[in-house]
Amino acid sequence: MENESTFNSKLGQFFMNSLNELYWAESNLVTVLTTMSDVSTSTELKEAFESHRDQTVEHVRRLETIFEMLGTIQESRACAGLQGLFNEGWQIIDETETYSYQRDVALIIAAQKVEHYEIAAYGSLVTLAQTLRRKDIAKELKKTLEEEKETDALLTQVAEANINKEASEEPATITH
Repeated sequence: MENESTFNSKLGQFFMNSLNELYWAESNLVTVLTTMSDVSTSTELKEAFESHRDQTVEHVRRLETIFEMLGTIQESRACAGLQGLFNEGWQIIDETETYSYQRDVALIIAAQKVEHYEIAAYGSLVTLAQTLRRKDIAKELKKTLEEEKETDALLTQVAEANINKEASEEPATITH
């Protein structure tokens, strides 16, 4: 089969490794988003994180469907880039004041860094799937790509609506 031979190439192997990394990332992101929602101050931000968590569960399912389409099982593979961004999110929670808008601003920025990484990863995989002559897989990946872009735009909207302003009016804590 022609498609099988393209996936036996170095590009095909790279594509599969990248899919496995995204599977790991999306699976772990469900937990990260739950925590980010729990520690957010703004109701609007809590809801944005909860909505994206639910969407991320669908991203995991979509990746599982792609693995089925390829006739293989997913092999969750840690993604160093996203692990670093997740760690940054945990650090923000540890280093910011509970119930502060400063924390919300920092959480939005951390979440957008993850979104930008995912946008780059999914965009690249759409192109690779097309190169590997799997337009059906490219179509599935593009659905997630578009949802990641929408989430990024929503986070910007939430920040600009009031959270950035509220954070700018919080008094700084002076430490000596």
